[in-house]
Amino acid sequence: MARIIHSGAGALALATIATFWLSTALSELFASQAVVTAVKTAIPWGFLLLIPALMAAGGSGFALAKGRRAGLIGAKMKRMPLIAANGILVLIPAALFLASKARAAEFDAVFYAVQALELIAGAANIALLGLNMRDGLTMKGRLRGLTALP
Repeated sequence: MARIIHSGAGALALATIATFWLSTALSELFASQAVVTAVKTAIPWGFLLLIPALMAAGGSGFALAKGRRAGLIGAKMKRMPLIAANGILVLIPAALFLASKARAAEFDAVFYAVQALELIAGAANIALLGLNMRDGLTMKGRLRGLTALP
């Protein structure tokens, strides 16, 4: 059961973050300020899905590791504090700040600076979660010939 929870929650978390990132990038590049406002104010509501998914993935991952810290499990475990810190210290505060600024229609230099930081930090988390997914699939034997990067 823990494997099902872990893989499902991890995939859901990665898909949610990727959806946040893509909707932000596409709305900023191609849509009106009204659409940007809708996207920026909807993202914090997505935390109600994302945060439990990340917690379930992390908790089930620790249970599945059973104290092991070597190899691909170790690589995954080393990434998790970076993913969590990035989310807690950068992404969540940035999303809340941007939602507030968008709601007030304050699309100024500070808005766009924080938006750029959020996109960079989001891309980093997508990459790190993608590496964790790759390593998990490799451990399950679903990907062959791929190895973790140091």
